[in-house]
Parts: sequence; C-alpha cells; structure tokens
Amino acid sequence: MARFWFCVAGAGCFLALLVLHSRIRDSPVLREFVFQVSWRTEEILYRLDVGWPKHSEYFTGATFCVAVDSLNRLVYVAQRGENIQKVLVFTEDGYFLRAWNYTVDTPHGSYGHTIKKYSSFGDLVQVLGTPGEKGSGLNPLQFDNPAELYVEDTGDIYIVDGDGGLNNRLIKLSQDFMVLWLHGENGTGPAKFSIPHSVTVDSAGRVWVADRGNKRIQVFDKDTGEWLGAWNNCFTEEGPSSVRFTPDEKYLVIAQLNLSRLLFVAAPPVGSIGYCSVISSIQLADQVLPHLLDVSGKTGAIYVAEIGARQVQKYVPLNSYFSSFHS
Repeated sequence: MARFWFCVAGAGCFLALLVLHSRIRDSPVLREFVFQVSWRTEEILYRLDVGWPKHSEYFTGATFCVAVDSLNRLVYVAQRGENIQKVLVFTEDGYFLRAWNYTVDTPHGSYGHTIKKYSSFGDLVQVLGTPGEKGSGLNPLQFDNPAELYVEDTGDIYIVDGDGGLNNRLIKLSQDFMVLWLHGENGTGPAKFSIPHSVTVDSAGRVWVADRGNKRIQVFDKDTGEWLGAWNNCFTEEGPSSVRFTPDEKYLVIAQLNLSRLLFVAAPPVGSIGYCSVISSIQLADQVLPHLLDVSGKTGAIYVAEIGARQVQKYVPLNSYFSSFHS
C-alpha cells in the first residue's frame, strides 16, 4: 500500500511521496481568462490542461501543496481552511476519488511542527516531532515550520525545516529516521539558508534546495552533504518557492510564488553546476501564487498548487517533448 508524508505548520507544508492538483471554475472560458499563459521564450514545452480536474468544486480552501503517486496515477492535494477536508485524492485523469481529514493539522498555525506519514486512505502511520512544540533538537527530532520533504526510492528522507520559524536547515534522514547529515544555520553563505522552502534529488545524486529568502538554489551531494554550488542569476526578482525535475531530467521546473511564474531551467551535466539558464516560462495571472508543485514520473504532467487561486492546475507536455523522454 502506498505511504506518504505531510509537513505540518510550515508556510509551505507539503505532501512528499505523492502529489496534488486544481482549477477555479467549471467554465473553461473563465479559467483561460484568469490563468492566461504566456511564454517568454521561443521553446514551448507545456500547455494547460483545461479539463483537469473534471469538477473543481472540491477545492474549498487554500491549496498549498500537491503530490503525485506516479505508480498508481493518483494526485493528492492538501488544502488549508476551517471545517474542510484537508486532503483530496484525484486520478491523473481528473476524477475525484475521496477526501480525508483525520489528524491533519492546519498549516501556518501556532501548532503542529510535525511531519506525519499516512497511508493513501488517510490512516496515520508515523509522527516525527513533538505535536504543538517547536524546536531544533535531533534526539528526539524537533521541527519548527517544516516546509517540504522529498523521499527517495531507498526510503531516505530530505527535509527543509524553517519556513519562517526558528530553523533554517536541510536534514537527511535514513528510512529508520536516523540523522545522516544536516546543514542548519540562518545566513547567506554556502550551506546556510533563509527560508528553505523546497527540496528534490536527481539521479546523479545531487540535492537541490529552493533557498527562497536568499533568492537562490543550493546544491549538495546526497551521500556526503558536501556543498556543490548555487544558482542565483535566475532569481534577481524573487527566490524559488518550489523545485522539481522533469522525468528526463533535462529541466528543473521552478515556481516563483509572488511573481506567479513557472520557470523551465536547463539542468546541468553531471559534474558541473554552472549557471542557471531559463529555457521557457509560464506567466500566470497576478495573485495566482504557485506555491508548491510536483511532476508525474510517468506522464511528465506538472501539477501546481496555487494558493492564491485556491486550486490546482495541470500542465501537460507537448507531444514533441513527451516523445523525447519516452523514446
């Protein structure tokens, strides 16, 4: 049975093993008006899927996080608000399956500070951290506004902890929750952070962290934790709020929250970090606020949790690009 994790009480809490989605009204005309798409560069890689989901009325709160279960072709959406279902489950085709609310704390609150593992049907499996108590301890583990996490196939867990809280750190845990390494200090130098908000890992063993407050992405070796470099030239206007790879790892997909923009950035070759090079972008309407996103490993579809628009949008690769990573 599939398992996944929640961060609780961060300004970017996220469902990690799986992923989520959205839409504003049933009217495609209204959706295209509110979420107009413009490409800043010549290469167009993705288009909006205006038919996803089939029914948007299930979005009743601020949709802050999405996670994709590529194996089972499911999309998990987390939303914030009072007296609403906190987790919605859709198929990748856009059909609503179920919702659950059990023991899921509302993020951005004065309580929580935990990371919780659930079954795909909402059964609580594991809790890391002390509910309602923020902290920086490692034995036992404590958190303060954890923003997001990424779980590898090996079961190793990467956590960015400190979405405006006490901590500004990146932690790697083993599958049995032992601390393997960490970087944790507020600052602007290498391996220091200011609101680490998103994390992902590539097949070359590099850990990519959206260091939002410092307007950069930092890169680390996943085995040793060694700092490998940073990108900041793409983020002069605003830092990254979310980062993921396309299935072929040719591009990083990066969300910029307050600019309401998605960037497609060329991934560097193994052994090099180089400079950030934007290949394409999607400009959303003002105040859409793309918060966190996830990518289907099978279809390449991108699901974007738009906290301002209170919906999840799906973008699908154009046929020419889709065939390139399935050939």
